Amino acid sequence: MEPTYSDIYMLLQREPVAKQYFDTLPDYVREQIRTRPNGVNSFASLKDYAENLTRGDG
Repeated sequence: MEPTYSDIYMLLQREPVAKQYFDTLPDYVREQIRTRPNGVNSFASLKDYAENLTRGDG
């Protein structure tokens, strides 16, 4: 089972792969994620939320 953290900041600090993924996201997606830091507590939730935000881009 994937580890969960208290918020996005702890996730990014503890999971280098999540940090690397987060850094590749568009600025507006990163800003949106930062508005609800407690809602993103695992790499899976980060990916799901980012995919929802970018759906329709391109």
